[in-house]
Amino acid sequence: MNDHDISVPIGVLDNELDPGYRTIKRALEELEAHEFVARDENYTSYYTITERGRRYLDGELDASGFEADE
Repeated sequence: MNDHDISVPIGVLDNELDPGYRTIKRALEELEAHEFVARDENYTSYYTITERGRRYLDGELDASGFEADE
């Protein structure tokens, strides 16, 4: 997502990554809860990286304080 600045459907991630669909969906929901990704306004099964997510990937944001249950 970060490399191409596009929204990606869960199905594409499922095809490209080793974890299964449910694992990817749970991870995206957690990332969305912490505002690292967001759902596309027009396609609810598409996700895009947020500015906060980019800052984390660039090493500008420490995510160690985020708990999975928050």
